[in-house]
Amino acid sequence: MPIRGILFDAYGTLFDVHSVASLAEEIFPDKGIALSALWRDKQLEYTRLRTLSDRYADFLQVTEDALRYACARLGLPLTEPGVGRLLGQYHRLTAFPDALVTLRQLRAQGFALSVLSNGTPGMLASVVDSAGMSGLFDHLLSADQVRKFKTAPEVYQLGVAAFGYVAAELAFVSANGWDACCATWFGYQTFWINRAGDPVEQLGVVPTGQGRRLGDLIDFADRRNCD
Repeated sequence: MPIRGILFDAYGTLFDVHSVASLAEEIFPDKGIALSALWRDKQLEYTRLRTLSDRYADFLQVTEDALRYACARLGLPLTEPGVGRLLGQYHRLTAFPDALVTLRQLRAQGFALSVLSNGTPGMLASVVDSAGMSGLFDHLLSADQVRKFKTAPEVYQLGVAAFGYVAAELAFVSANGWDACCATWFGYQTFWINRAGDPVEQLGVVPTGQGRRLGDLIDFADRRNCD
């Protein structure tokens, strides 16, 4: 089926969540990389636990909770000013080098674009603006609207409702293999940005396509629309 619109995961796909490591290293010398990795792991774990247990807290709160846990686990003396500085980085994460040019090219080719993310509306608006991406997206869709996190079907449904097409007419793009697989289950055409060359998740489903960089999405979209 031709692709009518493209939805992008934000964190890890358009924006490098580990760009916080440089600030973390400044605050906690020799611990920045370890903190960034554990922080991200706990952040994702808490989204899943809260969704499974029907105990929603928004993504900013989850991100703070994960940061506090990670610092406690690593024995790092986190201060309240430190919390503010590190959380602030989520509003201005570094975009991956090919993100802006890829989005602009897809837009020029006539594709409608959207973000579909666990982030709060405020977090998404800030990071998109900081990266110079304002005006490129038709929608910034937040899991906050349904008070659940991915991979709940209700979150993926936000894209269908926003674009007004069935899932099979939309492409969902993520650098998180689990996200790409679960979006495939939902019914989207999916493209996995497999930067690390990881194996596909063993879930009995595979993304529709994959590439090593975001720019590979352009060829994928062109091929799907020429079939």
